[in-house]
Amino acid sequence: MILVGNAVLSDDIKENFFVCDLEACKGACCVEGDAGAPLEDEETEIIERIYPIVKDYITEEGRKVIESQGTWVFDKDGDKGTPTIGDNRECAYALYDERGILKCGIEQAYLDGKIDFKKPISCHMYPIRVTKYEEFDALNYDRWHICDPACQLGKSLQVPLYRFLKDALVRKYGEAWYEELLQEIES
Repeated sequence: MILVGNAVLSDDIKENFFVCDLEACKGACCVEGDAGAPLEDEETEIIERIYPIVKDYITEEGRKVIESQGTWVFDKDGDKGTPTIGDNRECAYALYDERGILKCGIEQAYLDGKIDFKKPISCHMYPIRVTKYEEFDALNYDRWHICDPACQLGKSLQVPLYRFLKDALVRKYGEAWYEELLQEIES
């Protein structure tokens, strides 16, 4: 285990390689699973605020789900998350590009400069999942077969998971925290 600030990271984050390979997986993490993307409390307010802009970036089916269920929902465990289309199919905020790859409508609006919120931090940090405890956050690598191509690409490029997720980790914990992580892992 690696301890940095108020976060405990599993050694898997240091020891595994990873680079998303959307050509291979087609954005499977936006459709696979048993619920939508986990949301932090403040993210629900942000998503409610930006939805009038984001709705132009998502599918008609996604808009219908959001308009009937809301911009966020409680999952079966009582946690906040994004709604899904159908019986836990793709995230309602997902869209397919011309190559059939699932992408995030929220992120597309961000990339177009329409909003200042990139996407839910749980999506940005994937495949790291954060479990919050009273005194600390536990960061674990969510190893899943849908990401096998990403593991292979990361290994071939020699990109460790913590390096691939630098922007997400800095967004969540700050630049100083990330520099401390690098020192802890690489010294």
